[in-house]
Amino acid sequence: MFKIVGKRELNEAVTLLEVEAPFIAKKAKAGQFIIFRIDDKGERVPLTIAGYDREKGTVTIIFQKVGFATKALGSLEIGEYIQDFVGPLGKPTPVEGKKKVCVVGGGVGCAIALPSAAAFKEAGAEVTVIVGFRNKDIVILEEEFKAVADNFILMTDDGSYGRHGLVTEPLKEMLEAGEAFDEVLAIGPIPMMKFVSLTTKPFGTHTSVSLNPIMVDGTGMCGGCRVTVGGETKFACVDGPEFDGHQVDFAELMSRNSLYRGREAEVTEKHACRMEAMGKELIK
Repeated sequence: MFKIVGKRELNEAVTLLEVEAPFIAKKAKAGQFIIFRIDDKGERVPLTIAGYDREKGTVTIIFQKVGFATKALGSLEIGEYIQDFVGPLGKPTPVEGKKKVCVVGGGVGCAIALPSAAAFKEAGAEVTVIVGFRNKDIVILEEEFKAVADNFILMTDDGSYGRHGLVTEPLKEMLEAGEAFDEVLAIGPIPMMKFVSLTTKPFGTHTSVSLNPIMVDGTGMCGGCRVTVGGETKFACVDGPEFDGHQVDFAELMSRNSLYRGREAEVTEKHACRMEAMGKELIK
């Protein structure tokens, strides 16, 4: 059992939890992920590690409450426990030897982009950060990004905050002006990562994307998280989660990730909380 020792609502849909997990905190690196399970009947859900404190022995996760499992996770409070919390899994972001990088984050994917941006900075790179959100109300981690970025650009789709437009716009402007990044790392919605990769490809700029396909066991044995990269089958849990964005088959990835949306909606709609039912029985 893993105790929740900190909680913060970043906006109405995104929650930050700090979880007591000393063995994971001891080894975790930027870019890696954990798999959690609320209880013995819960599904296994992967979440990229958003931060860690080796001295306190805690791991931070940031997630959007969109499905049954993440909504259940978001309902837990400080002092409560998660049954399973396994990691660190996957390969960390390769940060050594990079002199100039651009980290591009979209929406809740910014939570994953932050530790990677910090790791690049710690390794001595000049870091440009571009983050994008639909509107001002859902902006997260702005001050944290400013603390690690040499150049910070915030975009909103509706222009309600920062600069109006998509994250690909300032990226393309910089590349056209001759900016030579050793690495562009894009983390966020699949369409965003796809178009960041399409933006950088004509310039020959190496671009990595962090993929979060459907996972089950997290060890490569089940094959659930398979993705096609450069015409070859890869497994995000052991070969990734970061891959060459110019080689990823994004159409296949989007198709596979949408397989269970109908079932997820059905489960969420029909779920009846056993705890609430028990409380009603006690009142009777």
